[in-house]
Amino acid sequence: METQNKKDPVKTIKVSGMQKISPFLWFDTQAEQAAGFYAAVFKNSKVKTITRYSAEAAAVSGMPEGTAMTVAFQIEGQVFTALNGGPACKFSPAISFLVSCKTPAETDELWNRLKVGGNILMEIDRYPFSERYGWIEDKFGVSWQLILAKEPQKIAPCLMFTREKQGKAEEAIHFYTSLFNHSGIERIERYSAGEEGPTGAIKYASFTLDGYRFRAMDSGREVPFRFNEAVSFVVNCEAQDEVDYYWERLSKGGDKKAQQCGWLKDRYDLSWQIVPVALIEMLSDPDPEKTRRVMQAMLKMKKIDIGALKQAYGKA
Repeated sequence: METQNKKDPVKTIKVSGMQKISPFLWFDTQAEQAAGFYAAVFKNSKVKTITRYSAEAAAVSGMPEGTAMTVAFQIEGQVFTALNGGPACKFSPAISFLVSCKTPAETDELWNRLKVGGNILMEIDRYPFSERYGWIEDKFGVSWQLILAKEPQKIAPCLMFTREKQGKAEEAIHFYTSLFNHSGIERIERYSAGEEGPTGAIKYASFTLDGYRFRAMDSGREVPFRFNEAVSFVVNCEAQDEVDYYWERLSKGGDKKAQQCGWLKDRYDLSWQIVPVALIEMLSDPDPEKTRRVMQAMLKMKKIDIGALKQAYGKA
């Protein structure tokens, strides 16, 4: 086991009452339907808030004005956001969500709910690594791994490093845990000689970023999929120096063409959104003229500038 506990003054800023890192799922037009489906499948789950496309955002995205843009929802107490972003992105099994189930009955119940209209990647069964395990894409294309295990975090994103990034899992884990406070590498298992997978590469790893648990692995064989923008991770920031910190470090060596409106793609092709809490608050204002001005200003940005947003927000 390896642990890290950084003490950088920027990284120790805590966003009150908010999950620091959360998954963001890109749908075509099914965000509301998907959020409702997950809220019905999982316990301690609900749809929370919905934002709608302004004229400016609709013009950029091609989505109809007034339709749902983002849907914030909760699954097993964890925060997720769904986006209606059009058909540009398709979900990839390279990022799945590992669900730890306490009993075989719970595993089977979730499996039977998620498999309706879905695609089975590994049939639910007994495997050498688990008494009960299955891997499935649901009817929206999102990948879920169900496993019999007792973990404090019910659902954990699982990153599979594939194709040109195969073999990069360990390097990526050390990079990510060096950036976030309250982070550490909990467990690493490696491929042994004779196993399906590069000897010494990561077969399975568990790590935390700001207390939020992830899983990672190097693909054991050649597969046709890789990371893409269909799943990104939002980093909620309180101040501009925190936005600057995460943007500069995560974007270094990444795809600069993918940078827009707080989005970036890092050196491992994983997508992140560096989002100031102030932006969320301003876009939630009931005054449509204020939100219009903020949205218009944001759409011109790559890295978010809180000062410029506040200026647009408060403009007479």
